[in-house]
Amino acid sequence: MTPPVTTSAPITPLTPTLQRVAQHLANGLTAQEIATQTVLSPVTVRQYLRDIRESLHCPSRCKFPVIVHRLFAAQQVAPPTAEGPAPQLSPDQLLLLRAVAEHSDARDIAVAAKLAPADQRAALDQLLADTGARDTTHLVILAHGWKLLPNDPTARSGASQ
Repeated sequence: MTPPVTTSAPITPLTPTLQRVAQHLANGLTAQEIATQTVLSPVTVRQYLRDIRESLHCPSRCKFPVIVHRLFAAQQVAPPTAEGPAPQLSPDQLLLLRAVAEHSDARDIAVAAKLAPADQRAALDQLLADTGARDTTHLVILAHGWKLLPNDPTARSGASQ
């Protein structure tokens, strides 16, 4: 059993500046790419990302796929548009997809996806290949476009970071 992810405190709405940075993150950009596109210093972007994590009640080491999922689920950024029809995923792949969106730690992902830790990387690589995602953040973005992930942040099943 994994510990709960969030507190019951409501998500703090993002300021317009943080929303702009969050939208870049939700478009799949890295912190460095956000800095380049927004002409902000990398230090400023990192601080804004910390502020976004705090607003979403994410732990400091929370990974981008989890942050992006929470941004979409809390309706803090514009939802993605589907890039074609959703691929046919097995129930096990859907479970792994949700685990990646809700957990940052590899062990927690494996537990939530009901996988042996040794099998997680191969299963994730197969999921990325089957969806055409270039990385896990892109996978979460695509999944929201295909409506494969819940948009209700309270719909999590005891997930952890």
